[in-house]
Amino acid sequence: MNAIYKETFFLSAGETNAEQELSLTVLTSKLIDIATDHANSLGIGNPSMENINAGWILSRLTIEMFRYPKANEYYTVSTWIETFNRHFSERAFSILSEHGETLGYARSTWMVMDYIQHTNVGLTHLSLRDELIDGTVPPIDRQARHCIIVEDTNQEGSGGAMLATAPIFDYRFKYCDIDFYRHVNTVRYVSLLLNRFSLDEHDTFYVKRLELSFLNEARYGMDTQLLRCDFPDGGITSFLLRKQSDSTPLLYARIFRNRR
Repeated sequence: MNAIYKETFFLSAGETNAEQELSLTVLTSKLIDIATDHANSLGIGNPSMENINAGWILSRLTIEMFRYPKANEYYTVSTWIETFNRHFSERAFSILSEHGETLGYARSTWMVMDYIQHTNVGLTHLSLRDELIDGTVPPIDRQARHCIIVEDTNQEGSGGAMLATAPIFDYRFKYCDIDFYRHVNTVRYVSLLLNRFSLDEHDTFYVKRLELSFLNEARYGMDTQLLRCDFPDGGITSFLLRKQSDSTPLLYARIFRNRR
């Protein structure tokens, strides 16, 4: 058992984006995979909770990159537990090049969910020695409070909200969007957001920082609406994904982009 867990990967062409660098969807998947591997090695992973029908789910994820690995490069992802309490655990990550250059960091918040009742069961049933909680805080900002986005500032409850700057995008979640828990997979949310930018935009800008805050589960067949608000300088875009039928918020997200 180690407080810090790491894995090294080779970036093949099949895992790159159109700009021939590690795609953000693949990086998100790698972070979840290595978090899973580390939790399993510590004896607090999903296999240890099968008897209570429970498993880890993400509540928040922040990824901040200085640059992305290029095709045919090796890169190393390290992860450690930042905090661990009765309600949730914070887990951090670093991404390094094969030469030891820091490429980026990530931090995440996890809860344990009863995957039959879909309720938070807490962490009191898990045991973890203090020396296995590294506690190092990654040098990136915590997520700021996300604001509601509305399509009309005259609608009820719109005080302090941001006005959408693009038409509402309707999306119905399908089979390939869901995972083991039968709710929408984190990577599918990332794909949904990235696809709202054009190829020219991706060629001109890269995602410097991604913030995801999960509020309610999106499920198979659910009709949703994605609202978007671009800040005037063009560098920050906020998103709100909501349930179409009753406007229940499902996800808040922000994407910070820098020019290449």
